[in-house]
Amino acid sequence: MASSEESRPAEDRFWRVAIVEDHRLQRMRTEELLSGQSGLRVVRTAESLAELVPWLATTDVRGRPHLIVLDLVVDRGADADPRVVADLIGSGMRVLVLSALASAPQVRAMIRAGVNGFVGKRDSEEDIVAATWAVLGRGHWITPEMASVMAADSARPPLSDQEERALVLYASGLTLDAVARALGVKRDTAKKYLDRVKVKYADAGRPARTKIELHREAARDGLLPATDG
Repeated sequence: MASSEESRPAEDRFWRVAIVEDHRLQRMRTEELLSGQSGLRVVRTAESLAELVPWLATTDVRGRPHLIVLDLVVDRGADADPRVVADLIGSGMRVLVLSALASAPQVRAMIRAGVNGFVGKRDSEEDIVAATWAVLGRGHWITPEMASVMAADSARPPLSDQEERALVLYASGLTLDAVARALGVKRDTAKKYLDRVKVKYADAGRPARTKIELHREAARDGLLPATDG
């Protein structure tokens, strides 16, 4: 990893950081921790991306953060949207996920969005600081907690985006015709998606032939909320 002095933009004396965290005490502690690092300055804190994005739109590029430290799960609002995260990364900002209770699908979606760092709230403060510098240096970071989340995902069949959407819609209770309409495809195409899903689950040693069984497996993979019993 490049040192902070080598990788810091020449025109800046410090890296600018924004923190998105809906729990006030956690937000304050993260701000205190990162502000105590030489070369870092926290320029904004927010409870959610929905609060941060409008501020970014009205802030001069010279005042925008180089790094956003992002909690994925929001108790009193929408969770972090991977599409918004991808847009932020596309605009030149870097994103480090600092989150608890992240599911494998959430982590996978954020990887697709371009996030390079994942650290858990139960990880040490030393790891949080190290992850911050790693991502600022354009490196990658994943702590054991997040690695275990992904490892638990290893038995998940490799579904395409359309197959995954068809599974979620169908297992949620929609008819095959309704799934086809939602996907904008013909009924036969929607059926092919679901047939492929069933084959892939069977190949993974997790046969799921009925709608109830598909719902069970989708919930197990974090694609749908688990039901009691």
